[in-house]
Amino acid sequence: MTAPRLRQLVFASHEHADIERLRHVLALGPGFVDPGVREFGLTNGVFALGDQFLEMVVPTEANTAAGRFLDRSQGIGGYMAIFQTDNLDAVRGRADAARIRRVWNIDLTDISASHLHPGDMGAAIVSIDEARPTASWRWGGPDWAENSAPGELLGADIIARDPQALSQKWAGVLGTDATALRGDVWQIDLADGRLRVLPGDRDAVTHFHLAHPDPSGCLARAAAQKLPYGPDLFELAGVTITLTAIDPAA
Repeated sequence: MTAPRLRQLVFASHEHADIERLRHVLALGPGFVDPGVREFGLTNGVFALGDQFLEMVVPTEANTAAGRFLDRSQGIGGYMAIFQTDNLDAVRGRADAARIRRVWNIDLTDISASHLHPGDMGAAIVSIDEARPTASWRWGGPDWAENSAPGELLGADIIARDPQALSQKWAGVLGTDATALRGDVWQIDLADGRLRVLPGDRDAVTHFHLAHPDPSGCLARAAAQKLPYGPDLFELAGVTITLTAIDPAA
């Protein structure tokens, strides 16, 4: 793995119904409710898209990290980006050297992970995970492969007060490259996708980009749910989801 892979994107919402809205609009399979998120005062739904994942977390208690995040972001729910690496020790070393706090660490037989503080990284919680074997994914639940729907995570857009600084910080920790595009727009290269960082009045993850076999069906279901939508996108939990058509047989 020459660059980290985007394996999971996470929304946060105050509305429990957004878990089912996510599943319904994107025609996803049955979700997994991870009992481990209870320690953070949350409930969730994790849905497999190919061998990647979308998750919606919802606070169930007062004064949770996710609840405080939503208050600060004024409802923009791009809460976490989870990247897969084949050398977590190196990532942890780079984060520690840059004085980026690790707010949660776990080392199990099948996966190790570290969550990096959003106040240090900017925009969202960044999680770096090393799965063993590489194709596995504990956080998706025991039946994720059987429940997976066709599709792919293509990347995400981040707005930042200082796009260059945020891009270089994320890329430096991840062990990949940040490239200036046009104006003050930067790109972080991943193994099978990209992150784009654009100027904004705050640091926030604002867009998720997905490939899906039936974008028109998704948009029809978004309209029926009275979600904001456009020609190739809809909005859920304050995040814009942009859809690119793929051949389901590919």
